[in-house]
Amino acid sequence: MEAGLIAQSANGDTLIAANTVHTVDEDTSTPGGQETLNLILNRLDEDQAIDVVPIELVGKSDVADAMVIASGRSQRHVGAMADKIARDLKDAGVKEVSIEGLPACDWVLLDAGDVVVHLFRPEVRDFYNLERIWAPELFDEKAAGEFEPKTDAFELKAQDED
Repeated sequence: MEAGLIAQSANGDTLIAANTVHTVDEDTSTPGGQETLNLILNRLDEDQAIDVVPIELVGKSDVADAMVIASGRSQRHVGAMADKIARDLKDAGVKEVSIEGLPACDWVLLDAGDVVVHLFRPEVRDFYNLERIWAPELFDEKAAGEFEPKTDAFELKAQDED
């Protein structure tokens, strides 16, 4: 059976689409990337995660097929979301889920194999800004250009004179 990386939230909105097709082995009880991504996005939607951003990693990294970045309102909210995602993944048959960052809950990383989830408190997320690193296409060129350092001394001098 073939399944593309097209995720839908609980209300049916399409959140991410990819041209890459993944083969899912029907003989195993382990969900493929598509099912794992949908499960995670639905859980984050139910838990009222803030600014959920799914990012396709196919062609960018061999670590996973997709990454999900989301924020929680507090450390307790981030920890609760991470715990619920881990339980849902275990119940769905994902055999190994690695979790890092639970004691502090400022930034919790869940590695579910095909999908990596980053859960942040908003201040920590703003500081690390993973979306700019992994999905610069989500930002328009003008906004991306504002963050590029100017290295040409003549350009800097001309700006100072104006």
